[in-house]
Parts: sequence; C-alpha cells; structure tokens
Amino acid sequence: MKLAVAILAVFASIAVTIDATVYFKEQFLDGDAWQSRWAESKHKSDYGQLKLSAGKFYGDAEADKGLQTSQDARFYSMSARFEPFSNEGTPLVIQFTIKHEQKIDCGGGYVKVFPSDLDQSNMHGDSEYYIMFGPDICGYSTKKVHVIFNYKGQNHLIKKDIKCKDDELTHMYTLILNPDQTYEVKIDGEKVESGSMEEDWDMLPAKNIKDPEAKKPSDWDDRAKIDDPEDTMSEDWEKPETIPDPDAKKPDDWDVDMDGEWEPAMISNPEYKGEWKPKQIENPDFKGAWVHPEIDNPEYTADANMYKFEKIAVLGLDLWQVKSGTIFDNFLITDDIKEAEEFGKDTWGATKGPEKKMKDEQEDMETKLKEEEEKSKKKDAGDEEEEDEEDGEEEEDEEDEGEQDEDAGTEEEDVKDKDEL
Repeated sequence: MKLAVAILAVFASIAVTIDATVYFKEQFLDGDAWQSRWAESKHKSDYGQLKLSAGKFYGDAEADKGLQTSQDARFYSMSARFEPFSNEGTPLVIQFTIKHEQKIDCGGGYVKVFPSDLDQSNMHGDSEYYIMFGPDICGYSTKKVHVIFNYKGQNHLIKKDIKCKDDELTHMYTLILNPDQTYEVKIDGEKVESGSMEEDWDMLPAKNIKDPEAKKPSDWDDRAKIDDPEDTMSEDWEKPETIPDPDAKKPDDWDVDMDGEWEPAMISNPEYKGEWKPKQIENPDFKGAWVHPEIDNPEYTADANMYKFEKIAVLGLDLWQVKSGTIFDNFLITDDIKEAEEFGKDTWGATKGPEKKMKDEQEDMETKLKEEEEKSKKKDAGDEEEEDEEDGEEEEDEEDEGEQDEDAGTEEEDVKDKDEL
C-alpha cells in the first residue's frame, strides 16, 4: 500500500512538472552570453550601462550575478524577448529578485512586460506595456510596490498601498494573476496583498451609482440631538466678558484736559460663563442618516477577460535611478505557481542566508577598522600632546639656563668693576 502511495506521489509530481510552462527564465549563469539575449534601447544616447555583477556581498559569487545599474542619475532601458504567448485560461506568474546594495535614495526597481510588437531598439518610458510590477523608492514618502495593468490602452494603478523592502539585501518579488481575475503579490515568498482586479483597479465603471432621481424627503429629520425646549437660561447667567479693573487707580499726574477722561483698564470677568446654549436631548423624530439610493450603472459591463493579455513577448527594465548599484536577477515568467515557488527556493532561498552572513561580516570588519582608526587618531593626538609638553619643558629649561648665564655674566661684570676700583 505504501509503495502504491509513493508511486502515485511521484506521478503527481511529474504531472505538475509536465503541466508547468516556463515562458522566460534568466539567471545570467553563462557569462557575457546574456548580451546576445538582451537588447539595449537606442531611443536615447545617454542611457546608463547595465553590467553583470554579484555586487559587494553575495551568497554565491556566480549564482548571484545579475544586471547591475552602474551609473548615477541615469535612465536605463534594456529588454529580453521570448516566444509570444497568451495567459488565457491559465495563471500568469512574474517573479524576479532585486538588491539595492547602494542604500538607494531614489530609483525604480520594477519590470515591465510588453506585447510582441514592441520595438526593443526604440523602447522608452512611453512605450505601451501590459504589466508593470516591482518596487519603487524615492525619499521617505515613496516606498511602494507598483502593480499596473494596461486595459484598453490605459494604464491603471492599483488602489492599495503595498510597502516594498528598502534595505540592502536581495528580495524576491512575485505577482500572480489568475484567470478568475484575482491576484496575489508576494515578497520573499510571503503574501503581502491580494484581491480582485475589478475591486482594486478602476478599470471598469462602478457597478452601482446614486439614483439621480432620488432626493432626501423634505421632512426627513437627520438630527440625532436637538435643543431641550424646556431648558432655560438662569437669571445670573448673563455676565459681561470683561469688567473694569477694580484695583486700577488714576495716576496722580493725570491731566483731564491733556489726557481725556480717565477710565480703568478692562480685565476678564471671573464670573463670565460664555454664551448660553440649551442642553441637548435625544431627537424623538430622528430617522437616521439618509442614504442615497443606488441603481445599476447603465455604463457598467462586466468583463471576464480583464486579466487576459495576448502575445506577451518581452520583459524589460525601463527605469530611472539617482544612485546606481541595484542588481536584478532570477527573472521568471511561468503559468505555474508551484514552479515559481520551487525556483525561488533554489535561487533566492539558497543564497539569502550566506548573503546576509557575508554582509554582516563586512560590516563587523568595517566597524573594527573604524574603531582602530579612532584609537590610532587618539593615540597620535596623545603623542602630539606629549611632544608639545616635552618641547615646552625644553624651552623652559633653555630659558632658565639663559637666565642663569645672564646672572653669571652680571656677577662677573660686578667683580671686574670692583677690581678696577
């Protein structure tokens, strides 16, 4: 029985593998051969250069090599083509890893998926794309994951705010788009957002709208509280807000003809209670807040094919970075969620630990070097102080010797003078 179960499990695994279709995969494992698969746009002459690098720290020197932005304050525009396909009736999974080892301050880290008619040599920021997905960082205010879908020629941004990672380690971003028009966004294999295209993007008009014919009835009372008609103001309530200062005295030198009639200064009245208002009671006629009735929107038409894209054929990097150093790697486009999960485990999952260890070791070494430099500076400063003190003592000794010599010379002169006498 156990053998039969094991055999079934093997066949099930094989079935999953056979069913999975990988449309595009790029790990940059064959040296400079990637240059034959990726095309740089010629739309501008000053695009930044992308080079192959694993960066300053990594989990595997070869496996972690990816495309790295290498010039500050530049646009980057490069893409790779694959066999065109449609995601009709199947999930679409887009996945890649990204590392901002330069402590990025402002720059894009997203990918774009294009239709087959894209002219790669002329790709630019206004080139029509199907999907834009990935992190975008600029200062403290912008640290989000873009999920943008093109629908009927218009780009639609997700209405939810998805926070991206902003540290210096490698992170894996995954977008899953299902045929039932639901989606899921993962970071490092963990779900961070999900929902439906219709609810989270303004692609379609609203299903319902407020009835333009409906109006709130004139006798609709939406006041929860009203003034108590039985409440009256007390007789001693009304007091002036300010009163003459009772302690004020007219100055002795006050001249009525020159200064006018003297009046004491005004001060706040301690007995002033403010404006009187009747107390509030429950409104017996309260009907609640009036809700505007809704009707079906005549302009709304459901579309079960919003998720579908025909002739998907290009993945591109089209972005701007102020500070360069970002590394893109482990690109995958497939129709199988499990395939993406396994690929993620074999790539990012296998190197994330060693990468962090190497980074921590480098930081520890930098900290030690800084501490040694500080100690060395303090020691040098202390040595200089000692030298200054020694020099000062030597100068004092020389001055004392000079004074003694002068005194001796004076005594000799006195002796000579006496002898001459």
